[in-house]
Amino acid sequence: MGFKIGIDVGGTFTDFLLTRNDGAGRVFKVLSTPDDPAIAVLDGLGRMADDQELALTDFLAQVDLIVHGTTVTTNAVITGNVAKTGLLTTEGFRDALEMRRGVREVLYDNKYTAPEPIVPRRLRLPVPERVDLNGRELIPIDETALSSAVDELAAQNVEAVAICFMHGYADPRHEQLAAKAVRDLLPQAYLSVSTEVLPQVRFYERTSTTVLNAAVGPILGRYLDSLTRRLDESGFGGILLIMQSNGGVAPPEAVKRLAASTLLSGPAAAPAAGLAHAEIHGQSRFISIDMGGTSFDAALVYDGVPTITTHGQVNRFALALPSMEISTIGAGGGSIAWIDDGGLLRMGPQSAGAKPGPACYGLGGTKPTCSDANLVLGYLDPTFFAGGAIALDLAAAKTAIYDQIAQPLGLSEIEAAAGMYRIMNTNMASAMREISVQKGYDPREFLLVCAGGAGPIHAAGMARELEMRRILIPKESSIFCAAGMLRSDLKHDYVRSFSNPFIAGELDETRFVALVDEMMSLGAAALDREHMAQDARRFSCALDLRYLGQYHEVAVIVPIEAVNPVDYGQISTAFHAEHNRLYGYDLSQEDTGIELVNIRITAIGITDKPPLAEEPRRPAVPDETAIKGAREMLLIDEAAFEEVPVYDGHALGHGNRVSGPCIIEQINTTIVVPPKFDVWCDTVGNFVMEDQS
Repeated sequence: MGFKIGIDVGGTFTDFLLTRNDGAGRVFKVLSTPDDPAIAVLDGLGRMADDQELALTDFLAQVDLIVHGTTVTTNAVITGNVAKTGLLTTEGFRDALEMRRGVREVLYDNKYTAPEPIVPRRLRLPVPERVDLNGRELIPIDETALSSAVDELAAQNVEAVAICFMHGYADPRHEQLAAKAVRDLLPQAYLSVSTEVLPQVRFYERTSTTVLNAAVGPILGRYLDSLTRRLDESGFGGILLIMQSNGGVAPPEAVKRLAASTLLSGPAAAPAAGLAHAEIHGQSRFISIDMGGTSFDAALVYDGVPTITTHGQVNRFALALPSMEISTIGAGGGSIAWIDDGGLLRMGPQSAGAKPGPACYGLGGTKPTCSDANLVLGYLDPTFFAGGAIALDLAAAKTAIYDQIAQPLGLSEIEAAAGMYRIMNTNMASAMREISVQKGYDPREFLLVCAGGAGPIHAAGMARELEMRRILIPKESSIFCAAGMLRSDLKHDYVRSFSNPFIAGELDETRFVALVDEMMSLGAAALDREHMAQDARRFSCALDLRYLGQYHEVAVIVPIEAVNPVDYGQISTAFHAEHNRLYGYDLSQEDTGIELVNIRITAIGITDKPPLAEEPRRPAVPDETAIKGAREMLLIDEAAFEEVPVYDGHALGHGNRVSGPCIIEQINTTIVVPPKFDVWCDTVGNFVMEDQS
């Protein structure tokens, strides 16, 4: 029987989900190895082989598919450990990376400075050339200057070269000439060309994205080459797919060419998993959250479609490739508590990570963390963390909290730990507001899908902050993103800038349809290379539209059938509605024209999804074997400890119901159920927690 494996490399843990064709699954977690993530990946695969009582080579020979989400590129940008990169750009525009948009990101902080560009000025080399916005050549490219610039980059021993010329998207020939010169004179360098990476308007965003792609390209390439070699040597003969930021997957060769597409690789899988579980309850609108050891990620799905943005940032650098709109903050079990200069208690974004980890891990960590607070408050069992694989040191947790937080603030260690817990909940609720309230959505109308090893401890507190009354906690919430990877489709995004009035009689429909056909052909060719059957292919279209005179555009998803021939009425109506939802008004009753900015096509290859195994129905009252015992935990609202029942989450199933206050423990996560909350198990064994107040 063939196996499928989802792998999510996190900052603290690397998660694995092993599934069979019948939907049965097994969960594995190992500590991440930041210096070489492949070590943890192979370690986890070895544990799976041992679990199946097979040698690693025999086990991998039976694995049909591995889907891998990687943080290699993200960590490289965050830490600054990127490849040495050079930039060739139009003369007069070498400082665009440094000037950015010319707008202070934090409006009222005049000390808030822009980050140092990834490419230093000495490696940003100008080339005389110029094309206008309509693609007319104004200044021919100076090939002598081009050769000199490439020679200079070669002398500087750059690993990667980015090419981005003004209005290159309108006519790529100058960038193609520059790319040929780099290939001839610097054949070993990773090459990133803006007209291949992101052929669209907005010079700074296009340049930043092209540079990001170049800077992480060699790093991702080396990692994937090493990983595929090790897998081949270990007997793996199946398909390896890599998770992309857009929520789709692609083969290693495709993502190596577009390395920046993996900058939000891991968190992008959560909505795919959420969709499968929310559908059981007839829900297509939900907010998925994933709280692990290092970070907290929140994403919103509306009517079954995850929100996508082309205005993302990674470590404050612009990334304009289509990406899941994910709000990420430094909030996890390892988030460190500290006191700021004003004497206020803060949590994160710094994390104790996997090494040395929280104080309670006993691995040398001395900083008080979220996990230490949860242990002190009784939410974690010191003898059952990770199923007993890690014994937690309660005394060390209390000491760290008392010495560094409680004593300086004049609090008891319990009061300090409770404050840490509340602040974590508030921080995470604020991140959820960014992708809901600030985008025009009312979170009270959404289901909360809570995942991550640490998430269910805080789920009720976050829900109360946002007045969300129903929470869905998947049975295997701790490896939620790994599960989502196995439910993700192949996906390829294409964009063409085409500034034109979107008005019947004024739009150049011939050119418009030609661009749509061109991108659909590119998508079809990519799916051909991936051997996708014709009946498993889908194409979606989005148009970036704005009212005449506006600067920012609105992305509007439109049916493919509405673009050939162009259905002006349907598309305009959709644009007015989306503009109204985002900004609270539209100009549908005004004599204001609409302008087209970009055309976007996404080619999708529908993959086989592992089924969710249904469970037989059980009585509402759990069997006595499901009760593990009792322990004291702090009831936050009452500010008092109370002895509450502790249930074995693995012994609860479809139909069982329990009421708070109580604790539900699983090997890889713990659910804290406060008073006035009920929890019941759905048809596949997920936990549904409802606020009854």
